[in-house]
Amino acid sequence: MFVVRRSVHNPILSPVQDHPWEAYAVFNGCPIQIRSTTHLLYRAMSTPERFENSQFSMSQICKATSKDGIHFGNRSAYITPEKEWERYGCEDPRVTYLNGKYYTFYTALSHFPFNAEGIKIGVAVSNDLETITAKHLVTPFNSKAMALFPEKINGKFTMILTANSDLPPSKIAIAQCEREEEMWSAEFWNKWYKNIDSHIVNLKRKDDDQIEVGAVPLKTKYGWLLIYAHIQKYFSPDKVFGIEAVLLDLKDPKKIIGRTSSPMFVPEESYEKYGTVPNTIFPSGAVIEGDTLRIFYGSTDTTVSITEVTLSHLIFSMLGGREKILLRSAKNPILKPTKNSWENRAVFNPAAFELHGQVHLLYRAMSEDNTSTIGYAVSNDGVTISERLKDPIYTPHETFERKGVPNGNSGCEDARAVLVGNRIYMTYTAYNGIEPPAVAMTSITADDFLARRWRWEPSILISPVGTDDKDACIMPVKKGRKHLFIHRINHEIWASFVDLINPTRVTDHVVIMKPRPGMWDSKKVGLSCPPLETEYGWLFVYHGISDDGIYRAGLALLDKKDPTKVIARSSDFIFEPKEKYEREGQVGNVVFPCGAVIRKNMLYMYYGAADSYAGVAVGNVEDLIATLLE
Repeated sequence: MFVVRRSVHNPILSPVQDHPWEAYAVFNGCPIQIRSTTHLLYRAMSTPERFENSQFSMSQICKATSKDGIHFGNRSAYITPEKEWERYGCEDPRVTYLNGKYYTFYTALSHFPFNAEGIKIGVAVSNDLETITAKHLVTPFNSKAMALFPEKINGKFTMILTANSDLPPSKIAIAQCEREEEMWSAEFWNKWYKNIDSHIVNLKRKDDDQIEVGAVPLKTKYGWLLIYAHIQKYFSPDKVFGIEAVLLDLKDPKKIIGRTSSPMFVPEESYEKYGTVPNTIFPSGAVIEGDTLRIFYGSTDTTVSITEVTLSHLIFSMLGGREKILLRSAKNPILKPTKNSWENRAVFNPAAFELHGQVHLLYRAMSEDNTSTIGYAVSNDGVTISERLKDPIYTPHETFERKGVPNGNSGCEDARAVLVGNRIYMTYTAYNGIEPPAVAMTSITADDFLARRWRWEPSILISPVGTDDKDACIMPVKKGRKHLFIHRINHEIWASFVDLINPTRVTDHVVIMKPRPGMWDSKKVGLSCPPLETEYGWLFVYHGISDDGIYRAGLALLDKKDPTKVIARSSDFIFEPKEKYEREGQVGNVVFPCGAVIRKNMLYMYYGAADSYAGVAVGNVEDLIATLLE
């Protein structure tokens, strides 16, 4: 698991109206550190003006400097269009220092209107990053985004580039040469291009994706870290720009060691959603400082922004470490269907809370006619079931949860239980098969619960009228006389407030969390477990559904005083379907937590597997919180 954090200073570089050459846009910055100064080369676009009988915004490459890597000044032009092959603009620099020289590769435009034939790669060479000593056209074919590795690999200059960038499908590929001058030799590149498929680093997930090199590769002890652009649904108006990472073998950079499972982040902030090209983020540079990876990216082709991630967490995740965050019990599934008629089809999605040293599980049970009721089991050690009742402890009572369609789904589904004072408040999805699912609430005293006296208060609907609402809990946090109520509407996680003494259906809300297009939680997010109070905030397990319908779990930390505010949210998921009992069942590829407890600094997360069984996974709370907060 890792967390991507945008800088509070974003965007760090914006157009300057007093500078005509960069008054329209500044973006896609690439940093390089020289002693204590960070130099940032970036693409600058001028105010549109008349150029060769066309209204035209010229691109050139400018430079700025910074002492802290965040606040940049001393802005000036660095690479300007001079040659015939770059006469219509110089774009998107990647700068590398190697063997005493600075090599800046960039996109060179030789045709207008722009077309693939006129989009190629150029390079500017400098001894001091001040004066350019030479310029060369590099590729004789359509290409963009070339970066030179900062050291020779197996004694050879090594480059990574995007070929056929404007003649999709694009291809990210590796090129190696013995001599410097081969980097801009047409003979070398024509020969290389004939065998391009032997040089490819295959990073596409689907045929309609577009990929492009982002930052200059960074060397780590695990491999070359490449930050790159991965654009989903590229040929659709619904394209999604994302930034991903891959680890390439140190000696054979065509070999993939590990990679992120989905985008690290996608456009969410206003400066990433609104601008010259809306909903666009594009990685163009990165630096490593200690255990921090700082990524520079263009936002909406208008500004430069940065984000940071803990490098060790990112690499741990890329190398499969997320499987060690929450470990499944060897006794899973801990709950299975029985011969009892009310739970002979499936048992899953258990609520959980601890009381008097025991973990109490309120699980969803389904009969053969698809009626859901609430069953009850107890664990003393958090894993082994020490008691399980033969009868349900809660059954459908009201018309809003009694079966309205023969053999259709109905009943009391996916309970969450929270102790408030001396009462246990249970919220669940009430469904009759006719009206939209709604959130119902009931309660029972802790004394009656422990004594097995099932004196539940009459249930009442508390979610908005006529709205599909699920995945809900009450929190022991008050605003005035009302308690916080978390629920899911329209694929988003909402917060409202409910009077537990005189409950009514809520009308007001604030959105806590939304899906992130293109990521593992792109389609829908919802509450999983009721948030658990810690010293640092409320530890919040939520579920996300991807575009391909896989249910996974993620983690967030909510503000301790105001849990409607998200302090941190995992960029990666922490749990996904892996085992056969999670991949095969009533609904395959589902892990769906509904309850969690903290015991001796360990998180016990109880989840439904494939809508058929119940399991438990355990992880260290301090490690989880440290990852969220670092």
